[in-house]
Amino acid sequence: MNESRPESMSSFWMPFTNNRDFKAHPRLLVSAQGMYYKDVDGNAVLDGTAGLWCVPCGHAQPKIVAAVSEMVGQLDFAPTFQMGHPAAFDLAERLMDYTNHKFGHVFYTNSGSEAVDTALKIALAYHKARGDAGRTRLIGRERGYHGVGFGGLSVGGIGPNRKAFGPLLPGVDHLPHTHNLGKNAFSRGEPEHGAELADELERIVALHDASTIAAVIVEPVAGSTGVLIPPQGYLKRLRELCTKHGILLIFDEVITGFGRLTTPFAVDYFDVEPDMMTTAKGLTNGTVPMGAVFSKKFIHDAFMEAPAGIELFHGYTYSGHPLACAASIATLEVFKEQGILENAKSLQPYWEDAVHSLRGLPHVIDIRTIGLVAGIELESISGKPGARAFAAFKQAFADGILIRTTGDIIALSPPLVLEKKHIDELFGKLAAVLKNLD
Repeated sequence: MNESRPESMSSFWMPFTNNRDFKAHPRLLVSAQGMYYKDVDGNAVLDGTAGLWCVPCGHAQPKIVAAVSEMVGQLDFAPTFQMGHPAAFDLAERLMDYTNHKFGHVFYTNSGSEAVDTALKIALAYHKARGDAGRTRLIGRERGYHGVGFGGLSVGGIGPNRKAFGPLLPGVDHLPHTHNLGKNAFSRGEPEHGAELADELERIVALHDASTIAAVIVEPVAGSTGVLIPPQGYLKRLRELCTKHGILLIFDEVITGFGRLTTPFAVDYFDVEPDMMTTAKGLTNGTVPMGAVFSKKFIHDAFMEAPAGIELFHGYTYSGHPLACAASIATLEVFKEQGILENAKSLQPYWEDAVHSLRGLPHVIDIRTIGLVAGIELESISGKPGARAFAAFKQAFADGILIRTTGDIIALSPPLVLEKKHIDELFGKLAAVLKNLD
């Protein structure tokens, strides 16, 4: 791969990027190993974000690299429409084992966005298959992020992601978000206040009638909006209400899945089981794009009662791509063989203390932690929302650490193979950035 600066950067329209600012002052990564990237100038950059929440096993894991290399030489592509290949079925069984058989089936996609749109479509089609076609309404949550497909944007609740694209899907409503800076600032783990916000679903049911509502979708921990952690009892209450009203509950675990909370999934951490769960990112350790929807057996079986033929008219050319399946199988093996979850769990208290050591630094108005994820909220500059955190991001990169920002919130989610020395380096450098931030 070319490790020098490109001759021109004008043709690539970059996603979720201030293109003009970036191309004036580019940050170019050319290689990665373990916990570190290397930039185009040869500088090491400690990865404080697992790429984009998606590299739990660290970069360039030899077992994953070997598995993908072997598969591309054996089977570079195989369709899964009316045919298949062994790795897709082998992976599905392993994923059922990894979820401790809380789910019965898995449907492959290529990203979290596609997984969300797939889950929403399955929810609608499920009710129709049962003769309950009036259930067409979808309920998301304010400040939720569910990817960038039209379905995910519609149930999502981040304003800038939505406002340029018109009315989106009809028949969508939103629960309120759970962020309460006044009562829950500087919480460790689940905050104390706000479980009653789940009861807002009763208000929505009263407004629209339960017979019109197909599904509720939430992130167990809202990641892209700035690490919003559910209040104690909130998710259990939401589960109870969905069951009461015959509404499917979908957890978007694209970020929280595969060890981010030190458990396989947030389902395990919070001991709450949804009817469907979307995943991506850590599913292949970020090496090959892949997503998946896990569903309860009763949902799948409702489709199998239809007349003979195609049961669900949905799928993607690359669903269950051989390279992605090979990467995911190897990722699951790395999790087990290298004790990835055990390492994450052992470091969680040290991580939590390190994050909260930033309390009292200039402009820090809240810190939120759960598992190996953290949100550090900064006071906004008047009239310039997001500017302070973005300045921190740029300075941090220059100082050799990669952080992620959303608005004026710094989000951290390192690879789960980290050691205490990496935590010390990350927060030592971040503290210095914050101390000198305007």
